[in-house]
Amino acid sequence: MSNLPKDPNMLLSYVNTQLRDNYPSLEEMAGAMDFDIDELLAKMDSSGFVFDKKVNKFISK
Repeated sequence: MSNLPKDPNMLLSYVNTQLRDNYPSLEEMAGAMDFDIDELLAKMDSSGFVFDKKVNKFISK
């Protein structure tokens, strides 16, 4: 995840913006940007967010 922001709030904003504007799924984004989905999900979970596939973005728990 070295190419993603470290700060949880910046990470949330960045990932959700990328998903909204450029990627139809988290899996496609991870493949294109070369990061581990499980690592991102764990980081977001520890920051109070979960991924909602229906809306293709991270939301508050």
